[in-house]
Amino acid sequence: MTPEEAGLVFCDPAAYADEPRFHAACTLLRREDPIHLVEHPDFPPFYAITKHADVLEIELHHEQFHNAPRPVLGTLEADRRREEHGDFLRTLIHMDEPDHRVFRNLAAEWFLPKSLNRLEGRLAELARRYVDRMAELGGQCDFARDIAMQYPLNVILAILGLPESDYPRMLKLTQELFGAADPEMSRGQSLEDLAEVITDFFVYFSALTAERRAHPTEDLASVIANAVIDGRPLGDLELISYYVIVATAGHDTTASAMAGGLQALADHPDQLARLQADPSLLPSAVDEMIRWVTPVKHFMRNATVDYDLHGHPFRPGDAVLLSYPSANRDEDVFEDPFRFDVGRQPNKHLAFGIGIHYCLGFQLARMELRALFAELLPRLDSLALAGQPELMHANFVNGLKRLPIRYEVRPAA
Repeated sequence: MTPEEAGLVFCDPAAYADEPRFHAACTLLRREDPIHLVEHPDFPPFYAITKHADVLEIELHHEQFHNAPRPVLGTLEADRRREEHGDFLRTLIHMDEPDHRVFRNLAAEWFLPKSLNRLEGRLAELARRYVDRMAELGGQCDFARDIAMQYPLNVILAILGLPESDYPRMLKLTQELFGAADPEMSRGQSLEDLAEVITDFFVYFSALTAERRAHPTEDLASVIANAVIDGRPLGDLELISYYVIVATAGHDTTASAMAGGLQALADHPDQLARLQADPSLLPSAVDEMIRWVTPVKHFMRNATVDYDLHGHPFRPGDAVLLSYPSANRDEDVFEDPFRFDVGRQPNKHLAFGIGIHYCLGFQLARMELRALFAELLPRLDSLALAGQPELMHANFVNGLKRLPIRYEVRPAA
């Protein structure tokens, strides 16, 4: 494989579903061309940033590298559509300062430790419910679909205040949004199909906004619906986009880490036994699961000024792709990076980002993973794969869409 061939994996959603191929390409680029210009006929040229130190530096220089106009990798056709009609969404990942800080602060209090600590009892209750569900399923299930996709969905949509009857609809729309390139998950492969998915979100959340403005409640949806910036309510695009980013990223990435973390334990029975023997390792094990999976695969940044990165000159307008899975396997930062180690310390992974765009829900994600595995591990007597795990075809947010397992789970004490 040449560096030119390796760089093309970032343009291929199927490559993210083939982890050996993807990681081989990233390993080659880290070694031979860590700031690699990718040229593909369907995409605008961009530099793939594969080293941990380089991703970190760009993230920490948010004035020199903006999210706008392209926060995630898109085709030339998508660029033309944006220039003609604007973005489908304008979420926190689309925003730079000063808008980003103002909009982020609208929901920030809900994700502070003092707020999240009130959820600990509920998280433990849900963890028991889903481990009990595993026991009811008789020793075999699709852990990705039956457990991992359900638990975080239940948590974040309850924080928003959505009725449980709407949870399946939100899960389907999330999968169609993040799995737009996956033949099984997507509504269709065109930009028009993606626009229809976002329109469905708009219809749903517009009705929710009207309801929460007429009858405010004590949930996050009411905070968003009634938010005011500079004396004015949020515009329709920003309002609906806020709901969408919370309702989708708030569960999908955690679900991916849960499923991928369980697969890692199944694939590394020595680490499963180690963790069961020493539950105090659970916090470090959760961070290792998150590093191992890295559900958010990339963000784009766009140079605003001349900038020298370790001898490489960037010019205004240059686009860079920050590859988080590559950074999280960087041999210069992680000892034996392809070893799954539940006791890994230190673990300086970048799966949540860094700097002003650090993931708003990082503490909630860790809490959910700890709660589920704290309930599961003492009750788990055996674990093995029962078929081939399948990853979604997606180059932005990606995780397992199937994880068939066999297991023995004891009833709750």
